[in-house]
Amino acid sequence: MSTVATPAISRFARPDDAPVGWAVSPGLIAYDAALTAMEAHAAAIARGEADEMVWLLEHPPIYTAGVSAKLDDLISPDRFPVFKAGRGGQFTYHGPGQRVAYVMLDLRARGRDARAFVAALEAWVIDALADLGVVGEIRCGRVGVWVERPGPGAAAQEDKIAAIGVKLRHWVSFHGISLNAAPDLSHYDGIVPCGISDHGVTSLADLGAPHDMATVDAALLTAFERVFGPTVRTVPPPSP
Repeated sequence: MSTVATPAISRFARPDDAPVGWAVSPGLIAYDAALTAMEAHAAAIARGEADEMVWLLEHPPIYTAGVSAKLDDLISPDRFPVFKAGRGGQFTYHGPGQRVAYVMLDLRARGRDARAFVAALEAWVIDALADLGVVGEIRCGRVGVWVERPGPGAAAQEDKIAAIGVKLRHWVSFHGISLNAAPDLSHYDGIVPCGISDHGVTSLADLGAPHDMATVDAALLTAFERVFGPTVRTVPPPSP
């Protein structure tokens, strides 16, 4: 079993405590439209023309390829639309029942530390999962948040419940995290998720801890404020 790692940071707030915009989109948002809107908002933050924002949404079923994606890990290329994401990481899945959070933060105001930022994202997800009754952990050499569950015999099984993939441009972040609340887990069969074939994927519902998306969002909001600082409700970035 891989070594358990503890997030290296539990707080990543701005010194001025300026609130982060917290936006939630109802329904399913097309990936290409969301990507364009997210990148435009991140660019506006870099120019000093927009405030930081976390944008929560769900996508229709899609596969996305990060900059390290390997073609062989796309097992069923015709199953769902495939998009090049431009974020770090490999192939992942997005779809209904999965909460995606696009995190657009200005790291110039938060210490310009990319590793500390990723550790803060991990701490955020683990904190939110704890509020939802699930123990999340990170693993050395494996990106994302994992849960340990009983396996065959005395063995333990490790499954991924949340993916993390971010990009920085001019020290402003975009992309972010995806947390499995109750997606159709069979949709992951068309890829090797994040290039890892030795472990599976899971969800809150699969773990016997079902929560509606409003409850998941409330846990994410509370945990985010503990790690990153205050938030203020706002509207999503305009779609093209």
